[in-house]
Amino acid sequence: MELICPNCHSKDIGKIGINQYYCWNCFIELSVSNGMIHTHQVEEDGSLSSLDDLFPEEERRYHA
Repeated sequence: MELICPNCHSKDIGKIGINQYYCWNCFIELSVSNGMIHTHQVEEDGSLSSLDDLFPEEERRYHA
């Protein structure tokens, strides 16, 4: 199954690390853990802020 961004529904996803991805369309970072996609906004200082509360759990499920 292909990874799709839960925010913009783009398939333009790049891999940046082990289970870590970046959406080139809306510029958020995604990570996959235990079948769930976790979304993060990259802040100006490089830290990550969770965006998980913006998306229903069923939209964040990932089945490889």
